[in-house]
Amino acid sequence: MAVTNNGEGRQSLQLIDPEKFEVLDDITIPKSWYGLKFSNNGKSLYASAGNDNAILQYQIKNDKLILSDTCYLSNNKKENISPAGFDIDEKTNHLYVVTKEDNSLYILNIHTKEVEKKVSLLSEAYTCLLSKDKHYLFISLWGAKKIALYNLLENKIDTTIEVGDHPNDLLLSQNGKWLYVANANDNSVSVIDTKNKSIVETLNAALYPNAPSGSTTNALALSKNQKTLYIANADNNCLAVFDVSQPGKSVSKGFIPTGWYPTSIKVIGENIYVSNGKGFNSMPNRNGPNPLARKQTVTSHKSGVDKSIPARHIGTLFTGTLSKIKVPSSPQLALLSKIVYSNTPYSKEKEMNAPGQEGNPVPVKVGNPSPIKYVFYIIKENRTFDQVLSDVPGAEGDTSLLLFGEQYTPNQHALVKDFVLLDNFYCDAEVSADGHDWSLGAYATDYLEKTWPTSYGGRGGSYDGEGFRPIANNKGGFIWDNCKRNNVSYRSYGEFAGVNKPNIDILKDHICPNYDWSLNVKDTSKFRLWQKDFDSLIAHHALTALNTIRFGNDHTEGMQIGRPTPYAHIADNDLAVGLFVEHLSKSPVWNESVVIIVEDDAQNGSDHIDAHRSTMYLAGPYIKRGTIDHTMYSSSSVLRTIELILGLPPMTQYDAAATPLWRSFTSTPDFTPFHHLPSNVNLDEKNIKITPAAIQSAAFNFSKEDDISDRLFNEVLWQGLKGKPAPPSVHAAFIIADNKKKDND
Repeated sequence: MAVTNNGEGRQSLQLIDPEKFEVLDDITIPKSWYGLKFSNNGKSLYASAGNDNAILQYQIKNDKLILSDTCYLSNNKKENISPAGFDIDEKTNHLYVVTKEDNSLYILNIHTKEVEKKVSLLSEAYTCLLSKDKHYLFISLWGAKKIALYNLLENKIDTTIEVGDHPNDLLLSQNGKWLYVANANDNSVSVIDTKNKSIVETLNAALYPNAPSGSTTNALALSKNQKTLYIANADNNCLAVFDVSQPGKSVSKGFIPTGWYPTSIKVIGENIYVSNGKGFNSMPNRNGPNPLARKQTVTSHKSGVDKSIPARHIGTLFTGTLSKIKVPSSPQLALLSKIVYSNTPYSKEKEMNAPGQEGNPVPVKVGNPSPIKYVFYIIKENRTFDQVLSDVPGAEGDTSLLLFGEQYTPNQHALVKDFVLLDNFYCDAEVSADGHDWSLGAYATDYLEKTWPTSYGGRGGSYDGEGFRPIANNKGGFIWDNCKRNNVSYRSYGEFAGVNKPNIDILKDHICPNYDWSLNVKDTSKFRLWQKDFDSLIAHHALTALNTIRFGNDHTEGMQIGRPTPYAHIADNDLAVGLFVEHLSKSPVWNESVVIIVEDDAQNGSDHIDAHRSTMYLAGPYIKRGTIDHTMYSSSSVLRTIELILGLPPMTQYDAAATPLWRSFTSTPDFTPFHHLPSNVNLDEKNIKITPAAIQSAAFNFSKEDDISDRLFNEVLWQGLKGKPAPPSVHAAFIIADNKKKDND
């Protein structure tokens, strides 16, 4: 067997003995992605070289991979092509490659290494597959909800077939009669009659009928006798099992639990092999943000092979795993199905009925009234809990990891003391590329999940979240789409929008004029623009129910010469938050308002509980005062809370399943206004010393969030602020066992 590992850290190809279940060879590949295929005789392996725009050919000798040839799609490595899946016709010596950047099909001659033909496709492509008779090439059009049939005899696309949303993996039955198509955003598989070129049935792979997005169906395999189809649901962490012995009359047989985010399945004899893209949990990061230990050595318990992998940044914490599962008997499958349902917090009942408490300001049923009429949802950038709030008495914090404590963030510390301290909140996202989508949509598509590691690992690609690329957007859109569908007013200040230019159509005419979220503008200046806009809306009785605000200067610009120091950036952000809550608390709508403040992700730092743990702040008359809430919450919990308050249904399985923040709310309001605290830092303080950290910061691009390596960036922050290596930290999986309460995530 061969495995391609395409994470943010070290990328590699592995040869694995499926019988002994051990690694035979493990080689580093500079850039890689999904495409992988053996030659017919098994003596060669072809692999995608990702944004190097090539297909690599390896000879297999003595169970070792030896690079023997390269087929380039372009001689210009910087050209935006990025090969994805491919297929090979060894009889005609042709290599068929589809791409996800220039949306094309490339036909190459394996012997001459020449591109014989390039065909434009309708959208980003995921993979392709030759028909049994080699007359057609089936292409999954990832962003177009279609399968294209390229006629190899006439050299043209002569048919497209409408399938589900985000078609990705393709599987052809042994006899060539049936083509199975996994549709990630629809939790489904389309079954196509290849002769008639039509869909004969659609298989719902989700755990419940009519479930919203959230299963992320993305891989397929057939049993040896071709009667059983195994379907990987990446976000349900399971396989769906179907009896497909009579296409058109297929029957669900049950589910099999897997590891985290299964991305590929193969069946050999009586064994099912599943690759789990994110492994089993959020891996410990023992070296922490230590610039003297950029790599750590991990020893495989299976093979005993030492592997050096990049340390510290959250994107490098996920070590993929391969599971070997014995094909279960019917009684075993029934038991495994129960385990899957037990593992899954989502259910149909939860969509309209959330856990909570009758009479709480956060309703338990969608559509029930709430005394809160206005939600102010502030999103900041990239901080962990320990970095900011580990010094708060009563918090589960490690002060050795504290960077921006009460001296620099007095207002945020005042909020958690005056209102409620939440020390068990986790971002669903890993980085900003998926963080803003999670924070506003309770989901990251298979496209985002599978492409951000490439760009964050410095291997090409682009920042496609926040509405910049349609294929990356959630099927049902984001919280603003949810508002529009349910006649709830909304307005955005910098989220999914540039200056006077929304990234998505739903925000047209729903953004604050002249709002610039970039680091070039102080958050306190952004606050004053919001204040002016807010006061005007109040005066005209036009205040919207949902207000999404972006205060992101806690990201900082490192030690870049001439720019605000990290402490100045952090203090500016903190003061903006304090001024915001104070102004709102003295306004006519305070009695009907709530403020929710989160980080879009927690990538830029360390936390001793988990790399996803972050800060969350609540303020408003209906928020409890002077309390600590240790309940486990997530980004999706925040959205679920907003939805319940505003009478909105959930958007995905994630917000439907999430625990709302009801334990932090009270039905007895306290209308006491909040008073901001002055900053202890000169907000105009600039970096002036030419230090190693400053030299590194000068090379960073801060014009777009996360356009730099956060691993390096956080090392710069620690060295620049502390003047010494950071202490090591230990990150644990965020798994909470609660036998008494059934509503925890």
